[in-house]
Order: sequence, then C-alpha cells, then structure tokens
Amino acid sequence: MSAVIIKKVETKNDLKAFIDLHYDLYAGNEYDAPNLFNDEMNTLSKDKNAAFDFCEAEYFLAYKDGKLVGRVAAIINHHANAKWDRKSVRFGWIDFINDREVLAALLNAVEEYGRSKGMRSIVGPLGFTDMDPEGMLTEGFDQLGTMPTIYNYDYYPQLMESLDGFEVDNHYVEYKLMVPNEVPEKYAKIADMIQKRYNLKIKKLTRDDVFNKGYGKRIFDLVNKTYGHLYGYSELTERQMDQYVKLYFPMADLSLITLVEDESAGNKLVGLGISIPSLTRALQKCRRGRLTPFGWWHVLRAIKYHKTKVVDLLLIGVLPEYRMKGVNSLLFADLIPRYQKYGFEWGETQVEMETNSKVQSQWEWLDARIHKRRKCYIKTI
Repeated sequence: MSAVIIKKVETKNDLKAFIDLHYDLYAGNEYDAPNLFNDEMNTLSKDKNAAFDFCEAEYFLAYKDGKLVGRVAAIINHHANAKWDRKSVRFGWIDFINDREVLAALLNAVEEYGRSKGMRSIVGPLGFTDMDPEGMLTEGFDQLGTMPTIYNYDYYPQLMESLDGFEVDNHYVEYKLMVPNEVPEKYAKIADMIQKRYNLKIKKLTRDDVFNKGYGKRIFDLVNKTYGHLYGYSELTERQMDQYVKLYFPMADLSLITLVEDESAGNKLVGLGISIPSLTRALQKCRRGRLTPFGWWHVLRAIKYHKTKVVDLLLIGVLPEYRMKGVNSLLFADLIPRYQKYGFEWGETQVEMETNSKVQSQWEWLDARIHKRRKCYIKTI
C-alpha cells in the first residue's frame, strides 16, 4: 500500500492546486455548489482576508502515488478560543478521495500543527468565522447545495466516524421552505399588529444607504448581536465589516434585503432578513470556478434576472429583546411577495443548530421540511 505524503502549501501555485482540487473531485456533480476561484483565493490569502487579524492558519495537500488526493486547512481563531474558553485548532476546506488513510493523514497534519501552537483539541469542519461554511454534510446528499454551505460526498462522514477519538460536537439542520401562493395569514396579521403596537417599520435599502449612510456596517453589527451566542461564533471586527460590505453589497439585489427599525427608539435597527437568488446552477457553469470566458453571464442571470427557482435565506436575525414581538413575521410579510414576484419556488435556510428550536419555530406557518443534516466533530489532542 502506497504511503500518503503530506505537503504544506508554501507557494501561490500550491494554493492554486489546493483550490482546484475541489473542482476536480466534484466535476460533473449535480448537487455541489463550487465557489468562485477568486473568492477562494481571497479568503485563503493571508494578506487579503481580514480574519487573519485574529486568526492564523496553514494549508496542507495530500499526495498518493504521485497524485493530489486531498486537502485541508488548519485554522486557529484566537478570538473564538478566548470567547469560548477553548484551545482548539479548526479543520476546514477538507476534501479527499474515498480513502481512510488519506483522511487520517490530513487530520494528523492539522493535529500536529495545533499541538505545535499549544492547542488541546481539533474541531471542524469550520472556517475562519461563521461567515465561512461549516459542518460536514451527513444527510441530504441528493439535495441541491448552496453557496454558503459545504457539499460533500456520503463517504466523508462514514470515514470521519471510523477514525479513533473523534466525537460529534454539534449538530445542524437545514430546511427546505416552499414559497406559498399567499402570505400566510398569521404572518400578515402579526406584521400589521406589531407595526402599530411597537412602532416598528420596514426599511428597504438604497445604494446610498449601504455605502454612504452606514447601513452596511449596521447590518453586520446587528449580526454580531444576534448571532453572538451561537456555537463557535466570534464577533466580526470593523475591518471585516468593511470588507464584507465591499464584497457582497455591490451586486446584491436590495429588494431581497429587508430591515426592521424601531421608530420609537430613533430608527434603531432591530431585525434583518437577507436573501439572494440561488447561484448554485450558475456556479456549476463557471469552468473551474472562473468567471471567464462565460461564467459571468450565468452568475449575472441568476443575480439580476433571477433565473433560478431557488432563493437562499442567508441571514435572518432579530435582537433578543425584540424576538417575542413578532419581528420575524414582519420580515416574511415583506419578503414572501418578492419571492412570488421573482418566481422562486422554494427557499433554503442554510445551517441552523439542531437545538435552536426558537429559530425553527418561525417556519411553522410554511410548508417546511428538514432535508439536510450536518455535524461538527471534535477530538482531544
């Protein structure tokens, strides 16, 4: 049996090979949502990703019989470790052929890196922050993937759970939500009531609001306040917020972003719902994640002309003190008619912690079902 050789990513060509492995491994897969090459390059480059202000990382490639057969990122998020009182090294961007020996060698490289930095556990799949994909897919291999999440083959968790020392650290679920023909009566009634009772109002954004009036950063500040209690979360820094505003908002369809403000508190931002047309089919048509020569057209058709049946619900957040006031109903009452107008047939919720019953209860007036599950694994090192 040939030995697995692990090589650390040290050059730009190594990093290109690291990114390109995913396109090779999932070529022709009808469910995978491949990321754009340039986006991956920016995220993994230490001089471009603002997360490196508080993270450090190394990337590893696995070779067998002279062929590239696996990859993994080893990441230490110092902010998250301090917040959650852990000494954990994360593993992410993990891909490998159906070979237990390859997976074991990749994770051993992460463990050795973690130990060299004084870490006491290895956990993942996780990225630098919650803005990166997390959780290994364990159910729903025949369901369409989404850009913000990980798609992987069914042998990934099978091999993962065959390794000694690893146990499940967190469970996630994802919902498929059918777009109704009409706004459910419950949402409509609650939306009408809370606008009058609590002086809440819908805020739709303009480009001027986002880039000149501070709403871009206000949105990510609200994300920090609403997601801060969730598993492994580390608050976004000012520099990260600036980076995400410049990265995501120039091409965003602002009609699919709905904010809720409290007029009685000086138009305080209290809730948000951010959706995008699914880019999965468009990304599958971008050859090896490149926008040229024709990939840009497929992405533009999805973003601007909504040539997709699916809408991705990227972020839904409400300040804790407003959650019992029905703010979610106000968000859905505004967004559902827009989904109908664009011809979306169903929505994808992205990852939710399996134990987060409060989040899952907001789908109760929709035709909703769990169609994907994920796990994060942990091992003491």
